[in-house]
Amino acid sequence: MNKRSSEKHLINPNKPKVKLPSGKSYLQVKEIVETFGLNTICQSGKCPNLAECWGAGTATFMILGDICTRSCRFCSVKTGKPFPPDPDEPQKIADSVKKMSLRHCVITSVDRDDLADGGSIHWKKTISEIKKVNPFIKMEVLIPDFKFNTKALDEIISVKPDIVSHNLETVEKLTPKVRVQAKYKRSLQVLKYLSDKGVVTKSGIMLGLGETKEEVIRTIEDIFEMSCKILTIGQYLQPTPDNLPVLKFYSPEEFDELKQIALEKGFRMVESGNLVRSSYHAEKHV
Repeated sequence: MNKRSSEKHLINPNKPKVKLPSGKSYLQVKEIVETFGLNTICQSGKCPNLAECWGAGTATFMILGDICTRSCRFCSVKTGKPFPPDPDEPQKIADSVKKMSLRHCVITSVDRDDLADGGSIHWKKTISEIKKVNPFIKMEVLIPDFKFNTKALDEIISVKPDIVSHNLETVEKLTPKVRVQAKYKRSLQVLKYLSDKGVVTKSGIMLGLGETKEEVIRTIEDIFEMSCKILTIGQYLQPTPDNLPVLKFYSPEEFDELKQIALEKGFRMVESGNLVRSSYHAEKHV
């Protein structure tokens, strides 16, 4: 069975229904993103919540370009040799946040394994500039693993974002297939290092790639053991025919059950549902 036929076979009531883009706020965000030449994970990652978030005047900005040095098989962001970081990007992002009148913003990036610091200095400049131009902003940053370079992580910590998020994405068994160049235990180390430094941490996983319920619960426990306080659980959706196929669509009841399990483990906040993504309702997590 090929990818297209497997998707067709899996059409059922649990498959998420995505809203179409519309409205004044959506058009305003679209205009700002295009005017400043910015990248968003909403677009590059083909996020199903683009219409809802942009319609609410929010967006997750993606810095350091739109070409990633890794080739995760769940992700639709382009892979290849990136361009040098844009020195004007921190100012562009800061001005865009101000123009959108945001009280909360989320920043993420592509992986930049081509850079000695993994892009952490550029990250630091971007966060600092956003805070300078928008002094009352609340900020979440969704960072790569920086290959567990603690000096790079310290750069992020030094500018004090409100939440630092790093996703495990999937269970340990599937990590080599889903996140080809990432390591499950290394991601846990990143979360532990941040938490031990007093940072409020967050992580996320997606379901539907062939994991078992027991493996999902074990992953939830692993994340919590890193003193992580916030968790997102969402349905994996195949962004293009070249990405991994969906093997299961979870029901609302299954997402609710996993949310309760996570809350009972001790998480402070859990978002769990078929359209939940890392930055979904992020403003509630601060």
